[in-house]
Amino acid sequence: MFFRLLCCMALFSWGAGSLDPNVTQTPGHLVKGKGQKAKMECVPIKGHSYVFWYHRKLEEEFKFLVYLQNEEIIDKIEGFDNQFSAECSKNSSCTLEIKSTEPGDSALYMCASSK
Repeated sequence: MFFRLLCCMALFSWGAGSLDPNVTQTPGHLVKGKGQKAKMECVPIKGHSYVFWYHRKLEEEFKFLVYLQNEEIIDKIEGFDNQFSAECSKNSSCTLEIKSTEPGDSALYMCASSK
């Protein structure tokens, strides 16, 4: 059982309901094995053109991952492209994908939107 827990990682999404009830994020939780893709979706508030993705590992604070305006990545952490991809469709949802999950990817992931 312990070995199995080490081989799997849990990725949790947090719908930013406490910031604004109109931002939605799916799935609510996601469990993946090592080396798998993990995709999360965020639907920003209608009319918002900025989307931010953050993650929070256990007993750490939230850390910035990427910031998009409309369909373009404006800013991202160093090494982002090696581990993640992100995109926003025009007037639709945005996605964050972990290309190949590692145990260190286990975290709470959150999106937020802004005008």
